[in-house]
Amino acid sequence: MNEIYAKLQNCYESIWEKIDFKPRVALVLGSGLGSFGSEIEVCEVLDYSEIKGFPVSTVEGHQGRYIFGYIGNVPVVCMQGRVHYYEGYSMLDVVLPVRLMGRMGAEALILTNAAGGIQQGMQAGDLMLITGQIASFVPSPLIGENMKELGVRFPDMSQIYEKEYQKIIQKTALDLEIDLKQGVYLQTSGPQYESPEEISMFRTLGADAVGMSTACEAIAAKHMGMKIAGISCISNLASGITKEALSHEEVKQTAERAEQKFQKLIYASVEKIGKHDMKPGGTVGE
Repeated sequence: MNEIYAKLQNCYESIWEKIDFKPRVALVLGSGLGSFGSEIEVCEVLDYSEIKGFPVSTVEGHQGRYIFGYIGNVPVVCMQGRVHYYEGYSMLDVVLPVRLMGRMGAEALILTNAAGGIQQGMQAGDLMLITGQIASFVPSPLIGENMKELGVRFPDMSQIYEKEYQKIIQKTALDLEIDLKQGVYLQTSGPQYESPEEISMFRTLGADAVGMSTACEAIAAKHMGMKIAGISCISNLASGITKEALSHEEVKQTAERAEQKFQKLIYASVEKIGKHDMKPGGTVGE
């Protein structure tokens, strides 16, 4: 058995010994957005430290636990905090938590993050629907021996973010009277913020927002057949667009100020995505 797949299986078995719950939708909550867990009808909580071999986040603002429960009648697993490549973990460890949620049974994945705004007209506190991504500035999570149990050697990435989910989230935002930008997300390795010259290059490449997570997770999830949606909270304007110095504290504070509309949008979107994936006579995703 592939060594990385064996590690994934060991983590899954470690969870299965403690939690008897099959999610259909998986959520990843970014910096300053972890309080969304309070919106879920919680059944079980599991700290990452309780999972054998699981990477643990070292970043302030990332609580580091899985929450299992329901949004409406949709069974969900929610990551309160993620691990990042800049923390020193291998890319395989960075995407292990997302792969694990897929292994648990989640077929839909909603990724969120705090990002720097590049798109003209953006303001701190805006929400942006991710319609595409650029991941060329970080290593692929698929490098190395392919895990055929998860997917093919050369997976297609022509449509990473599910079109139907985008329509659902856009309609939900309209119904809730939430202004929702849309655009392309670009991932860098971090942990340093980008220079003005780099932001100028990213804009030329077609990026609308930049951050230090998400794109690699989306690749790993797409590889294993999950359906993906993504939303960025624009926590600051990127370097060179604003004259203000950037800080992690600002990122957290802005995300926290935007959390009320973010929570409303995510909660209603998950319910609608659950209904959209419901087949007659079955449960979500079956």
